Amino acid sequence: MTSTVTALAPSTAVPTPGRPAPHIDTGKVADLIGRLLIELGEDPTREGLTGTPDRVAAWWSDFLSPAGAASATCFSESRLSDQLVVVGGLSVWSLCEHHMIPMNLQVTAGYLPEGEVMGLSKFGRIAQHFAGRLQVQERFTRQVAERLTDVIGHEDVAVAVRGLHLCMSMRGVRMEEARTTTVHAGGRFSTDSILSQQFLTVATAQWGAP
Repeated sequence: MTSTVTALAPSTAVPTPGRPAPHIDTGKVADLIGRLLIELGEDPTREGLTGTPDRVAAWWSDFLSPAGAASATCFSESRLSDQLVVVGGLSVWSLCEHHMIPMNLQVTAGYLPEGEVMGLSKFGRIAQHFAGRLQVQERFTRQVAERLTDVIGHEDVAVAVRGLHLCMSMRGVRMEEARTTTVHAGGRFSTDSILSQQFLTVATAQWGAP
């Protein structure tokens, strides 16, 4: 197993504006897919490929137009004190912008509540929002962390992402067992080694074996 850990320095909370859905002309995309099939020696009108350009175009439009990150809901909870909250099992698909080949990103996020807790489903929506575009794992990790920091209102946020990159496992060196891990540690997660280790222990336990 190949694992690369990137520890990013904590950053100040940066609001993440809503990303407008791009206008995609699915007719033009379908035409381009049909021409690509021809250049690859295929006949887009043959049985089996009939309708494929339209389906591919519809998929691109759907993938690049994910639902917004949504306004995250927080709930008052005044009796919390130094409790570590970790949300894992957030598995999303994105596309490597270098090869336009899929990558599966397993996301685990942690934070320290201060008087309120964040609605759990919003963690998944935020991950999906930033995955639905041409991406690199390192940027995705930072974007999720910055968005959570903005919503929660302080920097005590950590995000760990474990990625399976098909651009590495099905092309190039073709190492199917390879995984890449990126970690963004903000606030107390970057200064408290015990807290950081607690978070990483929970995150890695959830990922299990490749």
